[in-house]
Amino acid sequence: MLECLVVGAGGFIGSVCRYLIGLIPLKEGTIFPIKTMIINIVGAFIIGFIAALALKNNAVNPRLILFIKAGICGGFTTFSSFALETGDLIKSGHMGIALVYGLLSLILGVLAVFAGEAAGQAV
Repeated sequence: MLECLVVGAGGFIGSVCRYLIGLIPLKEGTIFPIKTMIINIVGAFIIGFIAALALKNNAVNPRLILFIKAGICGGFTTFSSFALETGDLIKSGHMGIALVYGLLSLILGVLAVFAGEAAGQAV
C-alpha cells in the first residue's frame, strides 16, 4: 500500500509539472505540438538516468526509484496526449507534420533514454 502512495505522490508532481509546461505561451498558429514532444523527451531522459543509477547503486531506496520512474515520469510524460495530437494533425490534413512529430518523438525519446542512462552511469 505504501508503494501506491509513493507512486501517487510522484504522479501528482509529474502531472502538475506537465500542466505548468502546458501553460507556457507559444507563438499563435503553431501547429507542431512542441511542448508535448519536449515533455516526453525530458521524461525519457529522466527515466533512463534513474534506471542507470538504480542499476549502478544498489543502495538507492527502491521506493525512491518507484517514486521517480512510475510516479513522476509516469505523471509527467504524455503518451495519450501524443496520440491525440498526432490523430488531430492527421484529421486536419497535416499528415507531413504528424509523421515528423511521430518520428521525432520516437527517435528522440529513445535517444534521450540512452543519454539518460549514459549520464546516470557517469555519475
